[in-house]
Amino acid sequence: METTVGPVTGEDGLARCPWAGAGTMRDYHDHEWGRRVHGESAYLERLTLEAFQSGLSWSTILMKRPAFREVFAGFDAEVVATYAAADVERLMGEARIVRNRRKIEAAVTNARATLALRDDGGLERLVLAHAPEDPPAPRTTAEQQTTSPESSALSKELKRRGFAFVGPTTMFALMEATGLFDPHLVGCHRRAH
Repeated sequence: METTVGPVTGEDGLARCPWAGAGTMRDYHDHEWGRRVHGESAYLERLTLEAFQSGLSWSTILMKRPAFREVFAGFDAEVVATYAAADVERLMGEARIVRNRRKIEAAVTNARATLALRDDGGLERLVLAHAPEDPPAPRTTAEQQTTSPESSALSKELKRRGFAFVGPTTMFALMEATGLFDPHLVGCHRRAH
């Protein structure tokens, strides 16, 4: 039997999505999740981190985020696109990040694909073009989606453009994280009214 949970009120009196307990997760929830980002590197960072998160907790990724930013040159697509086999090996030895060869190689592949998109409006424009016309407004965790027709379409288009680790669930998480729609539960203090 699935547990249905709505917003949870913290010790500060504010109602939040139930995963936003304390510390790093609460800070991410309150100050970043569901807010629009701007620029190619911001989108490449979120796409990369969502891919690395697959199979892991988001708190793990957030704790390693400074190291990810460092080793992937601030998610500068021009720099990461030049990474070769030796760079992949160097990153496989980097204990401060998630050491998964396929995900590291995907980050390089995606940087190259991001550069190729520049002639056609860029990564940010492509992602934004998939914002839902009728965004979800879940009241409980049971009503939350993990995919949508838009995330499936974005996944398909990115794969067509040469991106890797961009499945529909990962792209739905990207859409939530980058504020393509307001992902907060109805009643959460961060949800726009």
